[in-house]
Amino acid sequence: MADLGHDWTGRVAIVTGAGSGIGRATAQRVLAAGGRVVAVDLDAKGLAAFEGIAAAKTLAGDVTREATNAAAVAAAAELGGVNALILNAGLPASGAIDQVELATFDRVLDVNLRAVVVGVRAALPALRRANAPAIAVTASVSGLGGDPGLWAYNAAKGGAVNLVRSLALDLGREGIRVNAVCPGPTHTGMTQGIQQSPAVHEELRRHVPLGRWGEAEEVAAVLVFLCSPAASFVNGAIVPVDGGVFAGSAQFTPWGVGV
Repeated sequence: MADLGHDWTGRVAIVTGAGSGIGRATAQRVLAAGGRVVAVDLDAKGLAAFEGIAAAKTLAGDVTREATNAAAVAAAAELGGVNALILNAGLPASGAIDQVELATFDRVLDVNLRAVVVGVRAALPALRRANAPAIAVTASVSGLGGDPGLWAYNAAKGGAVNLVRSLALDLGREGIRVNAVCPGPTHTGMTQGIQQSPAVHEELRRHVPLGRWGEAEEVAAVLVFLCSPAASFVNGAIVPVDGGVFAGSAQFTPWGVGV
């Protein structure tokens, strides 16, 4: 039977946004599978979950900065190198285009898009030397279509989706696979604001054919698979992990869900 990404023995992953949500679940899954992890997050407190774990190193820093990414690669070298780069850090923003400050828009682009570029550039030399190298990016279903009031986030995640496609073409010839996951409504720290609004939470749930929100661990499972040798012929894939949201035209609420 195929491995399906469950054995990470001898493999090292850099995981950004590892202090909470999907990033933390991803790093924990890699460790559980026998791999080693450099967990990166702006929130040093969020990285406490990895303290005392010999197979993990933590790095508190801003992933939009070249120095942070260079430090992550250096930390990975101490663990054996970089086999997988999992770029998960994200930042939302909402509001009308004439009301959101341009500084907020710039920051959303920096964290969701520029950080991917900076991260890849930093890790590329190490990935070129690695066995079965892979890159995975956490994009969003909001990068596949528009959402009311989320124009900044839509633009950033849409850019991330096409960046992944382009990198898959450029780096695939070197044997470096590049893929993305696009989560739908998922219970994470980033979506806490929505979760605290029962009406909005329920409205989103009603549009998920599976009839529920996703959990961080469910997205993490796909990220870990995409970066494992089990996905050795998967390159340039944009994988919705959304309970079926993007399968529909959005004209109707799925039958039998909240009707």
